[in-house]
Amino acid sequence: MAHGFSPSERLREREEHDLRRHLNPAEAVAARTRFADDPKDGTIEFGEPELVFAANNYLGLADDARVQRAAETAARSVGTGAGASRLVTGDTAIHRSLETDLADCKDAERALAFSSGYAANVGTIDALSPDVIFSDELNHASIIDGCRIAGAETVVYDHCDPADLHQKMSDREATGERDASWLVVTDSVFSMDGDLAPLPELCDVAEQFGAWVMVDEAHATGVFGESGGGVVQRQDVGDQVDVQLGTLSKALAAQGGYVAGRESLIELLLNEARTFVFSTGLAPPAAGAAREALRIARDGDAREHLWANVERLRAGLEGAGYEVLGESQILPVLVGDRTDALALESAIRERGIVAPAIRPPTVPDGASRLRVAPMATHTDAEIDRCVAAFESAGEEVGLL
Repeated sequence: MAHGFSPSERLREREEHDLRRHLNPAEAVAARTRFADDPKDGTIEFGEPELVFAANNYLGLADDARVQRAAETAARSVGTGAGASRLVTGDTAIHRSLETDLADCKDAERALAFSSGYAANVGTIDALSPDVIFSDELNHASIIDGCRIAGAETVVYDHCDPADLHQKMSDREATGERDASWLVVTDSVFSMDGDLAPLPELCDVAEQFGAWVMVDEAHATGVFGESGGGVVQRQDVGDQVDVQLGTLSKALAAQGGYVAGRESLIELLLNEARTFVFSTGLAPPAAGAAREALRIARDGDAREHLWANVERLRAGLEGAGYEVLGESQILPVLVGDRTDALALESAIRERGIVAPAIRPPTVPDGASRLRVAPMATHTDAEIDRCVAAFESAGEEVGLL
């Protein structure tokens, strides 16, 4: 082994800081399922059924029969895989239909599907090649990596703070290099805090300085807006956002990512986004499933069920004495201490509730929490069971 490189030592360090991760197989992707401990010999033994309040499957469509049939139909009629880059032979009618529906949902001229949301972020930022990127301090890792790969000067502004963005832009303009291209990039829903970006204010600042705006709607597509178009739609800033980006793997219950915007933007990306050009096209079953999930999301019933569950669960947790952050379907239950968060996670798990402890370095010191995310398919009784588990577990570990 090369000198100075020791995977085992690095794993030991992660173990010492409670940062070692493991893969624990689930029997199904659903609101209720069984899990197995990380199998070392290939043998998977599932335990008792548990309620999942940890997934991004917000509308509960991953095991929906309609979505499954759409995936099966695409596999049978088109194939199980695209077989090549879409610029070679991997472009199909199901890809085009999905993109047409996404563009319509986003009120954009055109959309382009990528193999993942991560690939969409990295490839888009790199292809745009801005001179300066203004990035929210809590943006997703894929945005951060996109900034690094693009090699642009990256200016980090305070989380959801248009005033700080304005100050950072003013300071940068004072250097006398204002002819450079600028890009403001932000998540719309932040996955660890559950809060929403103030897009109208951010867009107004960007407009003052002639900057483009890119919004990652990963946790908002299918969930927010009158037809599931996201926070951009809800906050009515579609005409000010140049790049709408997101994933097909959360509320849309499939796999992949997308970018929506003007025709010229999409043409540029399909020519210059390396994560699109040099990657096999999105698998047709995933495209078919995402298209059907988008149709269901736009219909509205699933979204109504989700928001009713969010309201019921938030009220129950706060009534039990917890501080619940955010203003979205993501309900971070603030604990504070890392050890307390891990103890609470373990205690509710013993009660059949799955919700992960999030601790530093993912969140700041003293801000450890449990990330709770209900689904549209949870019943009232299951929401109440989750609240009861948090209440008794909190008393057991001394948090309530």
